[in-house]
Amino acid sequence: MQGLLLIDKPQNKTSYGAVACVKRISGEKRVGHTGTLDPMAAGVLPVLLGRATALSSYLLEADKRYTARVRLGVCTDTCDITGNVLSEKAVNVSPEKLNEGLRQFVGPQAQTPPMFSALKKDGVRLYDLARQGKSVEIEPRQIVVYSITQTAALENDEFEIDVLVSKGTYIRSLARDIGEALGCGATLTALRRTATCGFSIADCVALDNLNGDNLKQYLLPAETVVERFRAATATEKQSIRFCNGGQLDFDRLKGSFAEDGELIRVRWNDVFLGLGRVNLAEHRLDIQCIVRE
Repeated sequence: MQGLLLIDKPQNKTSYGAVACVKRISGEKRVGHTGTLDPMAAGVLPVLLGRATALSSYLLEADKRYTARVRLGVCTDTCDITGNVLSEKAVNVSPEKLNEGLRQFVGPQAQTPPMFSALKKDGVRLYDLARQGKSVEIEPRQIVVYSITQTAALENDEFEIDVLVSKGTYIRSLARDIGEALGCGATLTALRRTATCGFSIADCVALDNLNGDNLKQYLLPAETVVERFRAATATEKQSIRFCNGGQLDFDRLKGSFAEDGELIRVRWNDVFLGLGRVNLAEHRLDIQCIVRE
């Protein structure tokens, strides 16, 4: 069994826990998610099964969309409501000031990830260091916030936003930084990923509704992950060569190869075999990964 499964992950379940459920239901040992969601977060979690796990890196690069609820006046060590409260301040923020504060976070920027995160420092997860009471310097990284739209007005010191962001963006850090800019602090109280990799929440199946009888009807072909790449058609002999680890000469492929390093979907008839990388110097497709649906 292999392919792409789009899960609507429930709140209070880890991404690893969601994968464990899919393993149990499918009986497939090779199962992995792309783009971890915090336990308190819900929403779109792409899960790959079987040989399709070789395509995981092509989902990690995608932009993502979220709805987030933010509470002003509270700071926590995790930057969300599950953490320990570090400080509380009175909130004196008008709707106009909030709109102005949100606008300043649209665009490219350097963002410091939260201490409670799965990133590593000298080979150790940051959240493990945080649980030991240790604090280390975290390098900011470049992210892009493409848009922030307020979807619920400020009420009882909370508001809701819809955000579209680049890979690597922490919405918990964004909530923290918005609070700092407004001078009162803030923390995340709810988060739902509504889209990633071109897939939306409407494409997903709720994890609790998934079972052994209906899993196959929700399983998408592995090729769905890389449909944005152009395709080339191999002959039967070439398809055997490719699946055995051999490069493919351009001369016997149906396709165009003008850009060095471009990734190409390799197909034989209606069968997706995997990805090749254009090697103009050698006039061939080198193997990137083999899937063979």
